[in-house]
Amino acid sequence: MRRGVKATSAPAKIIVRVQSPSGTTRISVSSTETIPKFLQKVGEELSLGHDTWKLYQNRDRSGELKPGSRKTLHTTNIRHGDMLYLVPSSAGLDTTDSAGPQDVLMNDVEEDEVDVFLSKQDGRIARERDEQLCHHGPKGKCVHCTSLEPYDEEYLQKSEIKHMSFHAHLKKLMGGVDKGKFVALENMSVKIRPGCTEHPPWPGGICTKCQPSAVTLNRQKYRHVDNIMFENHSLVDRFLDYWRKTGNQRMGFLYGKYEHHKDVPLGIRATVAAIYEPPQVGTANSLQLLEDRNAEVVDDIARKLGLRKVGWIFTDLVADDSGKGTVKNFRNADSVFLSAEECIMAGEFQNQHPNCTKLSPDGTFGSKFVTVVASGDESHQIHFEGYQVSNQCMALVRDDCLVPTKDAPELGYIKESTPEQYVPDVFYKEKDSYGNLVTLLARPLPVEYLLVQVTTGFPVDPVSTFNTRMDKPFPIENRADIGDIQDFGQLTAYMQQFPGYRLLEAMSDLHFLTYLATMDMLPLKEHMDPLLEGVREQSAETVEHWSKTDQWATVEQLIAAHAPSPPVGTGPSAAGPAFPTGGAAAGVWTCQHCTFINQAHNASCEICNLPRT
Repeated sequence: MRRGVKATSAPAKIIVRVQSPSGTTRISVSSTETIPKFLQKVGEELSLGHDTWKLYQNRDRSGELKPGSRKTLHTTNIRHGDMLYLVPSSAGLDTTDSAGPQDVLMNDVEEDEVDVFLSKQDGRIARERDEQLCHHGPKGKCVHCTSLEPYDEEYLQKSEIKHMSFHAHLKKLMGGVDKGKFVALENMSVKIRPGCTEHPPWPGGICTKCQPSAVTLNRQKYRHVDNIMFENHSLVDRFLDYWRKTGNQRMGFLYGKYEHHKDVPLGIRATVAAIYEPPQVGTANSLQLLEDRNAEVVDDIARKLGLRKVGWIFTDLVADDSGKGTVKNFRNADSVFLSAEECIMAGEFQNQHPNCTKLSPDGTFGSKFVTVVASGDESHQIHFEGYQVSNQCMALVRDDCLVPTKDAPELGYIKESTPEQYVPDVFYKEKDSYGNLVTLLARPLPVEYLLVQVTTGFPVDPVSTFNTRMDKPFPIENRADIGDIQDFGQLTAYMQQFPGYRLLEAMSDLHFLTYLATMDMLPLKEHMDPLLEGVREQSAETVEHWSKTDQWATVEQLIAAHAPSPPVGTGPSAAGPAFPTGGAAAGVWTCQHCTFINQAHNASCEICNLPRT
């Protein structure tokens, strides 16, 4: 080499990933490429117009790469394998021919409050200094007393935690040298990818570009919900009363909230405050759900009360000894915990209630929706078990690949391909009689590979979001077959338990609030927002202020009309108002002949002209 001539090497080639609503694209560039040239290359690769998109270094739209920048990829700290995020700024990005699910703008994904809280926690498990193994001072740390990661397998096994929490799973993915740079929570799909133009559509042809990959089922090591807690026993006792009176099975939707569960590192608990029973037909061994025209109303009321639909519960009870109050135990390790048909139903519900997360290109991953079964335990007492189905099961149910078997409830079956639907091969692994791990085709499929168990119980000190201390609670909806009818007569009888100063207690009942919003005579759905705010905040003043509205005054008049008439000759001043709140109903009286509601000063009925007494 001659003096004065320096040896130079070619610029390093790197691959940069660009995530857009059309999918993820890998672009090979030089590390010394300037930002304007790189942006021009991205536009050419994705066939994008000018000024219709922006490129960011982070999911939260920070670190924008601007066309006027003089920096290079190297000086901007963009390295090999980094992910950049393309956001369309107008309608210039066409996603109609996307071969996969469309990506969601990360800022448009609204995560649950508990997820936002847990994502900011480190979740490490603190350990005290061991007097025998630790030989350092009180301020020192060693391998025997340093804090553990929330996904530490030895700790989870010692604490009898069967599945790590979802956020502990995320911490595990984000750990290591790359800090989760290459991690993406992608939802499994077993459908043919649309948009392939190289052959006729199925069954005319299929290729490696559009064919879904074969699936090997694995037992899920994490769960999205770690505990289910019913606020009090009276909540489930009222639900079980239907089975006790009829012997028929019953189901209901669980309304509550998701909270931090401190017994599991970075855990989540579903706290159940109410059970809503939709229209259904139940027998001793089956359940059929009917269309519920009030479903959206109930969800809206629950949302304004700070609650949401967190799961569903159903009974599978058969009386064993009616004298002792025992039930039969037939859900155990020797039979089935959850049947294939119930797993499919749970998968349907979980797909309807996905878990929102910014870490997935789809904006959702898995679900927090839980399943609770009320059945007999080994001591023949009524017991509650909680479950979820795995994300793989959700995908099989969503893409209509999993069906139950006719004669074995513990087995599911993966459908075979037909001219209408292509179904990839699905496998699972188990040990044979020699102890070898073998791969088997999932026809049939043991549903235990699809289940995730969730602990279920009650608090030591019961709590109540809604009022449970009443002599005659308001009837539960959709129980007309056992004589529990929601009508204005029941509303009148219910309200007569509460003097005016206890109006907040009367309104603290989800079944009662649902009836007020949907009753045929005078639905109050459009006028209940201040009331729901008062119930949520437990503000008697807010509820009292709402009770002075014209809508509630009309209800009071109707209540007075349905209440038992006072003795003849006593008058309102002696007997008091029929409705104890002392509202507008005190100034009216009901004709005993035609039931017309008249003003108090009228001596005879305005309609039939008959005397008041």
